[in-house]
Amino acid sequence: MATISDISVSAFINIITALAFLLAFALLRLQPINDRVYFPKWYFKGQRKDPAFRNFVGKFVNLDVKTYFTFLNWMPEALKMSETKLIEHAGLDSAVFLRIYTLGLKIFLPMMILALVVLVPVNVSGGTLFFLRKELVTSDIDKLSISNVPPKSYRFFVHIGMQYLFTFWTCFMLYKEYDTVASMRLRFLASQQRRAEQYTVLVRNVPRVSGRTISDSVDIFFKKNHRDTYLCHQAVYNANKFAKLVRQRDKLKNWLDYNQLKFERKPEKRPKTKTGFLGLWGEKVDSIDYYKEHLKQLEKKMTMERERILEHQKSVLPVAFVSFNSRWGAAVCAQTEQSKNPTSWLTSWAPEPRDVYWRNLAIPFVSLTIRKFVIGVTVFALVFFYMIPIAFVQSLANLEALERVVPFLRPVIEMPIIKSFLQGFLPGLALKIFLYVLPALLMLMSKIEGHVAYSKLERRAAAKYYYFMLVNVFLGSIVTGTALGQLDAFIHQPPGQIPRNIGVSIPMKATFFITYIMVDGWAGIASEILRLKPLVIFHLKNMFIVKTDRDRDRAMDPGSVDFPETLPSLQLYFLLGVVYAVITPILLPFIIVFFLFAFLVYRHQIINVYNQRYESAAAFWPHVHSRIIASLLISQLLLMGLLSTKKAAKSTPFLIILPILTFAFHKYCKSRFEPAFNKYPLEEATEKDEQEQTEGAEENLKPYLADAYLHPIFHSFEEVELIEEVKVDAVRVDKHHAHASIPEARVEEISVASPPPQPPQYYSYDQDFHSYNYYHHHEVQSSQYEHHYQG
Repeated sequence: MATISDISVSAFINIITALAFLLAFALLRLQPINDRVYFPKWYFKGQRKDPAFRNFVGKFVNLDVKTYFTFLNWMPEALKMSETKLIEHAGLDSAVFLRIYTLGLKIFLPMMILALVVLVPVNVSGGTLFFLRKELVTSDIDKLSISNVPPKSYRFFVHIGMQYLFTFWTCFMLYKEYDTVASMRLRFLASQQRRAEQYTVLVRNVPRVSGRTISDSVDIFFKKNHRDTYLCHQAVYNANKFAKLVRQRDKLKNWLDYNQLKFERKPEKRPKTKTGFLGLWGEKVDSIDYYKEHLKQLEKKMTMERERILEHQKSVLPVAFVSFNSRWGAAVCAQTEQSKNPTSWLTSWAPEPRDVYWRNLAIPFVSLTIRKFVIGVTVFALVFFYMIPIAFVQSLANLEALERVVPFLRPVIEMPIIKSFLQGFLPGLALKIFLYVLPALLMLMSKIEGHVAYSKLERRAAAKYYYFMLVNVFLGSIVTGTALGQLDAFIHQPPGQIPRNIGVSIPMKATFFITYIMVDGWAGIASEILRLKPLVIFHLKNMFIVKTDRDRDRAMDPGSVDFPETLPSLQLYFLLGVVYAVITPILLPFIIVFFLFAFLVYRHQIINVYNQRYESAAAFWPHVHSRIIASLLISQLLLMGLLSTKKAAKSTPFLIILPILTFAFHKYCKSRFEPAFNKYPLEEATEKDEQEQTEGAEENLKPYLADAYLHPIFHSFEEVELIEEVKVDAVRVDKHHAHASIPEARVEEISVASPPPQPPQYYSYDQDFHSYNYYHHHEVQSSQYEHHYQG
């Protein structure tokens, strides 16, 4: 069991690590060569340019000595931007995400002060562990917990009173925050200009009628049932095979660019490659010619595959994006049942264009239920499989108990430095490593489930990760740690004493969670701001791949807030805080430090780095609220069970009403606020439509929606066609103005450039097709693809 000295060693290691990361970041961000790594968001917004330099050394190293004396000014700078400007700059999702951290501070800061002032003196004066020190493995920290209070003591009324007070305070803050976020969401939606998803509905399970195409069926159905509001629709194609060809093309292009760049640096030597597996063996050939030929053949395949998709009706999926001439018409369609057959013509709000996960639109609707069942069973099995490494981690946190099981390790374990390191630092680090690969695996499972929006995928992955953290990290750590830590007491004492030992031991797991908070919440958050992995990858790409401005934009890869991992981790901290606030209050200061530090770091990252892939208008907030409520219920039930083991029969019944009140509060909040996150009020839709009619903007609505949900198969070829057109135009200009020809470098830049990026809210990267899509809401008079979605 970790002692105060072990916790001190862990705190020292983690504080030094965090300070080292922060110092490295503060210095690296000042170097011109790293500017695109630490400020990519401003480059995408077009409000920042590469730093100017006077000489070659100045390109890599900041030679202005004065700036090094203000290397910590990023901290106050991160707090300057107001929340209103932050929403304009980064979106509502990012702003509300930061409010989770401020909510944690609002809840736990008063709780910490009250718990340390009231509960700690009550616990310390109990003295129970002094008499049990020969039977149970204890530490000085455990004397600050409820375990130190003797059975049948009237002191437990203080803990029950604190539990009521903490619950009411948490519910009060949750209500205020839910009300605020719901109001922010409605204001955000009302203030937005015209957006394609406001007029568009996703229709699934379109019935196939003999002798009629899917497009015809959609057109006929909506002209009949929504004759006054239906505008047009866009077909969806099964282009997953084409997407694989696009990914292969991008890989070949990268290799071709690499070899061409290599040849430009050393023109006297043509690069060579082997034709065998991974270039390890086979005939040696000219690399540039080899990749050009393969690209030519692959593009022929892509052209044939594209033609096959467009010609065969089987490639058209029973799915369509249906657009209406008003927000009111879209709201009515999305929120009503369309057919007497409840399994056909299923409608829901369309995700915004950059939020669509195109690959899953090809999944047959019938298989979705099967997929969800299979993934549910798999997640259940994975949770229990991870019990094995969790139990191993707990053995590191209970070295005294491990010595009793394997006494030959005692000489090594008893060395003071090694013992402090193993108990104070290694358990949290080991758990962090075991959890590292889990979010990506759970995200893959969510994709297999068949969700059609990235936002939905991330929320489902976050839900899985939360359940995993609850069962394995929290409950699993308590159960396995208690069983191992008190193994001797379980074996040698009568069965009637086991409940007492468990009741005493559960609060003792606070020491393990303290080490985990320091590793994950202190050092881990500091590593987030350093961005070491993106930094290395950017410079490697800059050395070998980057050739144009577009390549450099891709190499920056700012990423976004990792909701599938970050939200469950946050919810775990809320769980630890509300559970241990009454049981072991000494854990609360460590959580407060985490919330403060993480808020500062993520605010900086959201302002300067992250470029969110989508905007869901804080659709994740109901899940955050529900899981904090779940944490309250768990804390109440755990305290009831703990008091029952302490023979507090007179005081325990007073807790029975608390879970009932908490659940009733949750139901009220669900009915009061959640509709704002699931539905779009017709009143609001009508007001926006009338406002638009007053401004005379409804006339050009159809061309505005024409390409909004254009399938990536078309975007991919649009880029190729645009490149060819620009090449031809560049040649024409060069011939016409022979006396003022375009510089060679400029011609090369034009020939490979993509369309100029639009404002970042419409900028996205399609993972399936490995291409940048610019969802520009421009006004055009017609579309060459109009016949594909109008039937």
